[in-house]
Amino acid sequence: MKIVIINYGAGNIQSIMFAIERLGFKAVLSNNPEEIKSADKVIFPGVGEASYAMKMLKQSGLDALIPTLKQPVFGICLGMQLMCNSSEEGNTEGLGIFDVDVIKFSSKVKVPQMGWNNIYNLKSDLFKGIAENEYMYLVHSFYAPLCAETISTTNYELEYSSALENDNFYGTQFHPEKSGDVGERILGNFLKL
Repeated sequence: MKIVIINYGAGNIQSIMFAIERLGFKAVLSNNPEEIKSADKVIFPGVGEASYAMKMLKQSGLDALIPTLKQPVFGICLGMQLMCNSSEEGNTEGLGIFDVDVIKFSSKVKVPQMGWNNIYNLKSDLFKGIAENEYMYLVHSFYAPLCAETISTTNYELEYSSALENDNFYGTQFHPEKSGDVGERILGNFLKL
């Protein structure tokens, strides 16, 4: 199986690579459109600020490529947020894969939300064999509200989408690669899709 992690200068790449290796697979880092298109599975990581990350995607033409991919694609954290219509962070236009706009938590709560929080209302093969209310690791100041594509819910100030799915596209606000055994099982489920 060919697994490509999109390398665009805004990713938490090493921890994802190590998690994939622990699952018994190898991943390739690439920003080459042909290599990404030929992958069996694509992982779209993200750490950092939305407008900068989108600028990096545009510079390499990956903003046009990613929405056209036909194989399973997994956006993680900022990667998931960039797959939405837009983000309030840096007033950023997104890739429009998930039909929801990313907004900032209010000043009533500590931002970023940082640490462990539970996921529930699990609704996808991504969560096959995963129990309701498992704890995942999150670090974020912006969130995707609940919408038709929500496949996992988390509560921090209010309920929001901690995972999204649309056709062959999946995204998690949490970091499966930093969420221990359960997170790695979710990553493993993605690799079986």
